[in-house]
Amino acid sequence: MRAPIRDATSPCKAGAVVASSPRPSSDADRVAEAAADDAGAPAELLGDFLTVLADAVARGEPLERRELRNYRTQAVDAARRGIALRALLDLYLSSTWRMWRELPVVKESRGGEVVVAAVVAAGEVMLRAADDVVAELTEGFQLARRSIVRMEESARREFVDDLLMGGGNVADMSSRAAEFGLNLSGPHCVLVVRAEVPFTDGTPVARVIERATAGTKGDAEALVASKDGRLVVVFPAPDRLAVDQVVDAVGAALGSRPSEASVDLARHSVRSEWQIGVGRSAPGASGVVGSYRQAREALDLAVRLELTARVVDARDLLVHHVLLRDRDAINDLVETLLRPLEEARGGAEPLLHTLDAYFASGGNTASTARAMHLSVRAVTYRLARVRELTGCDVDDPAGRFALNTAVLGAKLLDWPKSASESE
Repeated sequence: MRAPIRDATSPCKAGAVVASSPRPSSDADRVAEAAADDAGAPAELLGDFLTVLADAVARGEPLERRELRNYRTQAVDAARRGIALRALLDLYLSSTWRMWRELPVVKESRGGEVVVAAVVAAGEVMLRAADDVVAELTEGFQLARRSIVRMEESARREFVDDLLMGGGNVADMSSRAAEFGLNLSGPHCVLVVRAEVPFTDGTPVARVIERATAGTKGDAEALVASKDGRLVVVFPAPDRLAVDQVVDAVGAALGSRPSEASVDLARHSVRSEWQIGVGRSAPGASGVVGSYRQAREALDLAVRLELTARVVDARDLLVHHVLLRDRDAINDLVETLLRPLEEARGGAEPLLHTLDAYFASGGNTASTARAMHLSVRAVTYRLARVRELTGCDVDDPAGRFALNTAVLGAKLLDWPKSASESE
């Protein structure tokens, strides 16, 4: 229950001087305009505050609860119009001190016709009213901002999902994209980052990546969001240089080793294990969908092929996609060429690993031996055993091509594990 301003010192309440005074509408308009100029906020956000304030002073009582509730509406309006809370409060407080000298009780007191107690009481009412209204404005504004932020986050999440998965028509997506700084008429590329710690909406790491990619593509903006526990970066890619710049910026932000990780990333538990999948650039909303799919597939292939590179580019994996498009053919090649390796002591896997390391080293036996922690003699023996079992010699260009293709196919098919599971 709000206590009224004390009666003993409030001639205002008795109405002897000010209750019969006219409401200062013209003074209020002038005060509102001056306060609006100083605060940089529209005068209409004051509503009827100055008139209600003058009436409260005339009554000698604080504002009523129903009167205060009206100012939450003004705060919500300000929040939706993007007016800063500082400017809104400045508008109300500036109008309050300006209105003080325009109040009838203050004007009358200058002629000595009103006792000092009346002016004191008027000041109490006015300052208390300003305090109560500012409290209502602040609470209403903050509630409105939280609601607006939730709506914006929901709209952003819906847009990101539609953009990456191909939802909505082209015209609608282009219009919505413009709200987030994307011009889909030009070519865009998508990066997908996988890390030990899954990414979530609102993760501070996203802001680190946004800062890292700022200024790498001219005036255009990048869109950074999470999707299925991975971080997605959609950015304009007019040429390959633009793609390389963003890849380098994201990689630098993540850090290639724990000691290189930025302070922000270390603080937010993004560990050193991460990998970036890079899609190919293409124009339009459909280009973003395709690039996102390619980046995801690049990361998935990296797992299946046991690729440890920090950056996996879809362009470099085209041959693997060619193999996967004709699954029956690659399965036939693997079964025909590599099935005999199962006759070796220890099965096919030791020989497969040797072939994989041999091709990765560029056909250098010594490098293969070092990578596998074997002797050169052991590697030579295994390659000879492959030749005996398959009839293909790694020293022969045709045989090397056939074996290399078959080994890639085996990794894509997870052979021979997949073959044993299907039996």
